[in-house]
Amino acid sequence: MLNEFKTFIARGNVMDLAVGVIIGGAFGLIVNSLVQDIVMPVVGVIFGGFDFSNYFLPLSSKVTATSLAAAREQGAVFAYGNFITVVINFVILAWIIFLMVKGVNTLRASLEKQEKKVAEEAPPAADIQLLTEIRDLLKTR
Repeated sequence: MLNEFKTFIARGNVMDLAVGVIIGGAFGLIVNSLVQDIVMPVVGVIFGGFDFSNYFLPLSSKVTATSLAAAREQGAVFAYGNFITVVINFVILAWIIFLMVKGVNTLRASLEKQEKKVAEEAPPAADIQLLTEIRDLLKTR
């Protein structure tokens, strides 16, 4: 069983998945920082000091706090500001991934076009050229 487990772990797909999860986690932190530290302050300036993170509706009469953290300590709250922040995070992350995939696809298409052009311009290998000449001579007979 241990050998089977080693074989399973050593497969490329499992290692690729592990690398993807680790990089995805780090990328999530970067996007979260981008949204919290760069995008949300700009949105706040545009909308006059707007801060989504402290927008909530108290679900209990005991909740009297003005900040979300303090309100959660007092009782149940409907924290729609956090939801808005998560949606903005998702949209930004989706946009960044779209741009990355688009860039990779453009680069890939460009490389394939170059390879095709080089292949068309390059003379055939000597054995292919010899076989082509033989074929052409046989056709004329």
